[in-house]
Amino acid sequence: MQKLLEKLNERQKEAVHITEGPLLIIAGAGSGKTLVLTHKIAYLIVEKKVSPEHILAVTFTNKAAREMKERVTHILREYGHDADAAMLSLGTFHSLCLNILRTHADKLGYARNFVIFDEKDQLGLIKAACEAYKIDSERFAPEVLAGAISKLKSRLIAPSDPDQDIGDPFLQMTHRVYGHYQRALKAHNAIDFDDMIMQAIELFERHGAVRAHYQNAFRYLLIDEYQDTNFAQYRFVRLLGDTHQNICAVGDMDQAIYGWRQADIANILNFEKDYPRTKIILLEENYRSTGNILSAANTIIGKNKLRKEKNLFTRSGEGGKIHVVMTDSETEEANFIARTIKEFVKTRAYPFSHFAVLYRTNAQSRAIEEAFMHARIPYVVLGGFKFYERREVKDALSYLRFIINPKDSASLKRIVSVPPRGIGKVALERFFATGAPTKQMGEFLALMESFRHDIKNLPLSRFVKHVVKKSGLEEYFMRAGEEGVTRWENVLELVSAAAHYDGIPAKEAITRLLDGVALASREDEEHAQNAARLMTIHSAKGLEFTAVFVAGMEDNVFPHSRSKRSPEELEEERRLCYVAITRAKKNLWLLYAQSRRLYGQLQTNPPSRFLFDIPEHLVAFFARGKELSIDLKDLESGIIDIE
Repeated sequence: MQKLLEKLNERQKEAVHITEGPLLIIAGAGSGKTLVLTHKIAYLIVEKKVSPEHILAVTFTNKAAREMKERVTHILREYGHDADAAMLSLGTFHSLCLNILRTHADKLGYARNFVIFDEKDQLGLIKAACEAYKIDSERFAPEVLAGAISKLKSRLIAPSDPDQDIGDPFLQMTHRVYGHYQRALKAHNAIDFDDMIMQAIELFERHGAVRAHYQNAFRYLLIDEYQDTNFAQYRFVRLLGDTHQNICAVGDMDQAIYGWRQADIANILNFEKDYPRTKIILLEENYRSTGNILSAANTIIGKNKLRKEKNLFTRSGEGGKIHVVMTDSETEEANFIARTIKEFVKTRAYPFSHFAVLYRTNAQSRAIEEAFMHARIPYVVLGGFKFYERREVKDALSYLRFIINPKDSASLKRIVSVPPRGIGKVALERFFATGAPTKQMGEFLALMESFRHDIKNLPLSRFVKHVVKKSGLEEYFMRAGEEGVTRWENVLELVSAAAHYDGIPAKEAITRLLDGVALASREDEEHAQNAARLMTIHSAKGLEFTAVFVAGMEDNVFPHSRSKRSPEELEEERRLCYVAITRAKKNLWLLYAQSRRLYGQLQTNPPSRFLFDIPEHLVAFFARGKELSIDLKDLESGIIDIE
């Protein structure tokens, strides 16, 4: 058994040895939590002789579940327990609840062969509900209603729950649609993604014998990323683990960055109140980053109040200083990143895949992508599409294509119903066959013709903004909730790209813009293996890179302007900064621009308040290729004069 745990430090071993009763493992970034979880499962089987069928480990993604099972299988194989690995229950909340429902759905009035409706199926039912209640789906987008219903389900609020709609007309309407939607689901013998957990909880609450069966089946629960659980997931764990209370929750409140997805940091903060016999283990030794990077992360996150005190440390040395870089604009920022990467590849033989560029919002990738294409740096965008491959950007570009080329029927087909205008497939086919437009089609073509007139009088950036607003794209996206806001921000960032061509006639400028987009082709998979990574900070959680650039370190960009709404939202932004910094192993650059064209507007924001939290001795400050000896607090006064 000693050999099994020889790779673990003392705190990690202690966490593995505690098997009975509630345990909270607060695992700092890079502290080896997966190592602990996998060895804890093996320890229960090999040393404690627990049957693997009594162990349940829950992660948040299928990929994480597969990787964890592979690692557990490898450990058990060394001790001759190959067969035991196959008996383990290791998966996501949704996969576990789905398996339970497949066995007991009849107790909730469903046939066991129920189907799972995807997003398209859901929207169809919600549109039908809107029609039944004569709700204007142009004003209240089905996507927004779907998101509102999803939030209600994550909080375990049923359509019939009292006092949920008092004084809020939108919520009243949502509850009516929600009730109609749930009845329609049941009529189709169907559930949606959120129902998997909600219905499993209803099953446990209504049928004590079923609940007792699973409580005895899963006597040891291990929950990964506990800080990311929502109320429904929290309630499910409480019900499942109530009898034995051998619950090991692993997480880090300093990495709780999904409040916008209904994750509730209170679940991990209140774990001791929920389970009074809780033992707590802090994993603070970091095996990823240098000492200087960890010191910066510790001081930044230390300003938060919603946390338990811990301080990451490493035995691997201080490493180099963190580079804070001031640039004139987002273009210079992107070019600096590209130059630095090429220099490191040349002088230190780093492969491109060792570099990551992180940013707060998707729209920021546009300038960086253009700089990388110009510098011939291979790159991939993780967790999303490249800028010019995003659906909403393609929609806006298709408007421009059709405006300058009325014979472009492919672009016409794409944009005629984005946003919806009551022009169906039959009307479109009739127009192509006869040239005779319906009333709605005629109005659309007249709008396009007016754009062809307007193009003569406006620079390209103003023209693009005029088109995307007057076409209805702004209203269309802004009605679609948070996702719609992100899409609209990407459309506005196309306006920023267009501004580079404002000095030439707009029609020629459109052609040059479209030509540039056409040349920005997708890299093939083989090429992408050695490519720099671009991603939002949210997408970077759980990853690590030798060298990390965090772009856009300005107030109103990062922290995001929306975080001003409450102290809790600002704390989440601070946790996001902590996550960004702790992705770096050796090299870290924090960049800000004195002015930035973003979402089609020129912004002048002060440096991010998070920069001022970093101790002076950890930082080297650069501007226009020079290292300057200044106090970071001087940045708070405004723009620094380099000359």
